Amino acid sequence: MKSVFTYLKKLFYSGPKVKSLDGLQGLERADALFHNLAVEGQIPGMAVTILKNGSPILQRGYGHASVEGKTPVDPKDTLFRIASISKCITGLALGKMMEEGILNLEDSFYTHVPYFPRKKYDFTLRQLASHTAGIRGYRGKEYALNQPFGIKDSISVFQDDPLVFEPGKGYLYNSFDFVLLSLAMQEACGMPFEDYVEQKVLHPLGMLHTFPPKTGDTDTSAQWYTKTSLCFKKAVEVDNFYKLAGGGYLSTSEDVARLGQAILDQKLLQKETYDALLTAQEFNGRSTYYGLGFQVSQDAQGRPFVGHVGSSVGAYTNFYVYPKEKVVVSLLINCTDPKVQQTLDAAITAILDLRSL
Repeated sequence: MKSVFTYLKKLFYSGPKVKSLDGLQGLERADALFHNLAVEGQIPGMAVTILKNGSPILQRGYGHASVEGKTPVDPKDTLFRIASISKCITGLALGKMMEEGILNLEDSFYTHVPYFPRKKYDFTLRQLASHTAGIRGYRGKEYALNQPFGIKDSISVFQDDPLVFEPGKGYLYNSFDFVLLSLAMQEACGMPFEDYVEQKVLHPLGMLHTFPPKTGDTDTSAQWYTKTSLCFKKAVEVDNFYKLAGGGYLSTSEDVARLGQAILDQKLLQKETYDALLTAQEFNGRSTYYGLGFQVSQDAQGRPFVGHVGSSVGAYTNFYVYPKEKVVVSLLINCTDPKVQQTLDAAITAILDLRSL
């Protein structure tokens, strides 16, 4: 009995130790908070890349890409599901199509997808991109679909359902909006959505480790987990290709940070286009705190940011661009929402509160 206890003690108490936060500030405090999340078993693994003025000020992996194999996390190479950060990539692709004259934000969705069942009201591409079109969200187990749908095939899941409100008269965040948006985009440009994104967004920005789930390098992909009261278990199998635009891409924290720096530097698109994407939409005179593929808001300290939080099967992600501070935050976790946002916020605040930043 004693030998079993000794083994279990060694198993659970060997390895990295929890770091004291006493006296720590700024980057050191953030690093300790991230470190402790992994050491305390609150997350399996996390990749962190934080940029200031275009240069990394904190770039590390914490915990494991694979708990079973004790595989370390590499922020430059380990692929994570980035969940709804995918919407930001889609936003830039939408902006590119606008500039190329392929489509217009005020186009009716039916202009590009006339075969979609007609609803009581018409709705526009702008309304899809801003979650004000009235399309419903997930029901039941739709969040974890594991069917090999293409983008066009997947609309069968919800195409016969009515709108939940008159377009422009409400706000309902969901990924089906972006399934329809990506379908309209690929119909408008005459090529697969993922090919357009690769050619017009990912490659120009140097995001060479960002892939659709069917083409990602499985040798460098993290294992996806869900959290139980006792341990991390492998997440159920899902096929996210159909919702690539809204939550399907794989990427590294370094690549996601590149995306953020491109937004700060206003690369790829014209200023007027970025203004359109990064302006919060309104209905009934109230802000939705959402632009076109981007959350547009303020943190608890009142600092404006754009970006996205993401949650999907086997993934939880934070992506923030702080224009005034010239800071980009990219945090990727290989676990369905592990309930650690408060700690992530505390780490980000510690960095941004530095007077020397």
